[in-house]
Amino acid sequence: MQDFDFVAGETVLVDKPLEWTSFGVVKKLRWEMKVKKVGHAGTLDPLATGLLILCTGKKTKTIDQIQGQIKEYEGEMVIGATTPSVDLETEVENEVDFSHITEENIYDLLPQFTGKIMQVPPMHSAIKVDGVRVYKHARKGKEVKIDPREIEIKELEITAIDFPKIQFRMVCSKGTYVRSFVRDFGEALGVGAYMSALRRTKIGEYDVKDAKTVDEWIEVIRDWRNRQEVEE
Repeated sequence: MQDFDFVAGETVLVDKPLEWTSFGVVKKLRWEMKVKKVGHAGTLDPLATGLLILCTGKKTKTIDQIQGQIKEYEGEMVIGATTPSVDLETEVENEVDFSHITEENIYDLLPQFTGKIMQVPPMHSAIKVDGVRVYKHARKGKEVKIDPREIEIKELEITAIDFPKIQFRMVCSKGTYVRSFVRDFGEALGVGAYMSALRRTKIGEYDVKDAKTVDEWIEVIRDWRNRQEVEE
């Protein structure tokens, strides 16, 4: 078994489960470690799964560097309807006929969403406008102006089409909102879309294949703490 030292500093690769918040993962593992300095390098929404990187001890100094690296996602969208949050956190609405949409229509749009583009973050997101996180405005039904920002989608491919579902893989820069991509893609098709699944597979050279589940990390941490107590 790898010899960890969570007090000195470790980079912890977690395969975040569905419906857990990123902070919930940090809170749980920090409590198990009994270590004060624990943070995550890039939030994952509760309805997303996959690679969440935690840093402990001195490794917390690398959080900004990790957050700045390119990320890879695998996602699924449903066309022909929307939701206010652009995912399944809110109710499906605006259902329309999408029977005229062809696979060719979808592939023809890919160049439009590849490279450096301007993107407006979703209303249900944690960015701040005038010091308040915009999702708090959204939950009260208030509209706020969110300025577009330049992001870069380095790679974009359609991996499967089974109407109304479209599966895709994306490699993108820091600050890219996959939900915004799905919203804009649906608008470009003229029928709307919402995200039905999202999994982060890579951050820079870090791969979810090398990650452990929360339960697996708890087992590792408890073993580490037991050995610490014996040594003391």
